[in-house]
Amino acid sequence: MFSQENITSEDILLMNDSIQLPGTLTYNKDLKNQPLVIYIHGSGNVDRNGNQAGVNINGNYIKQLADSLNTRNIAFYRYDKRSATEENLKFMMENLDFYGFVEDANIAIANFKNDKRFNSITLIGHSQGSLVAMLAAVNGVDKYVSLAGISEDMGDFIINSYQLYSEEMGTMAREQIEELKETGTIETVNPALAHLFSKPNQPFFITWMAYNPSEEIKKLEIPILIINGTKDLQVKVEEANKLHEAKPDSELVIIENMNHLLKKIEKDEDNMKSYYSPDYPLSEKLIHTLDVFIKK
Repeated sequence: MFSQENITSEDILLMNDSIQLPGTLTYNKDLKNQPLVIYIHGSGNVDRNGNQAGVNINGNYIKQLADSLNTRNIAFYRYDKRSATEENLKFMMENLDFYGFVEDANIAIANFKNDKRFNSITLIGHSQGSLVAMLAAVNGVDKYVSLAGISEDMGDFIINSYQLYSEEMGTMAREQIEELKETGTIETVNPALAHLFSKPNQPFFITWMAYNPSEEIKKLEIPILIINGTKDLQVKVEEANKLHEAKPDSELVIIENMNHLLKKIEKDEDNMKSYYSPDYPLSEKLIHTLDVFIKK
């Protein structure tokens, strides 16, 4: 019989050289053997709960996911992304490399790999974290889940996203990204892309664009679950379909009315509101789907 009193919480500080990775492990202390989820966050300065200081993102969706899976006797480890910890910023600026996120995930995996409390490790990667987890999943985890992950390299994704607005914007994005890929820099950044390609960000994007998720996913030889929601404003369902096409033996689940923050959205006007409030519930189908896959 489940009781919230069965759930215990441990704060854990992992280190990647000078980078601090504070996190929280929650699990049923009365169970000797249970599966463990390690959660890899999306882009931005996302903390372990799914919130972002400075931009007032307060959906609390990672905490909600942890709580929901804990009630199903699934342990959950979540950590503050390196960019969410102010003390890390001085070290990050010395080497802006996408693969640093993968190294952080690898450290989390290594920390729990021989932990006898857990009988399996499932890596869940959300949005940007879908690729991060994909690259880390070769290091001995048992299962991999892509939540709202893109299927192409980030440069092509940006070009195609801008193309949806207009031919002119798509051409502008293509010219800037081709220059970045060919020369390693963008001499004159178009103001419409300055939020992405400011000079400090350019080395990071070069390392991010080096990976094509549709190629990387083929390297995995573990059970794979690909999930996307029909109310996702940031990553369309087509991305999940393309990932599944690249890895046909994966399991594909498209969830009606789930948005990018994994919330169930009945009214379109609530979609963006859910980014700024923890009051919106997660998709029940998401929880059920993850529960079945993790315990399979």
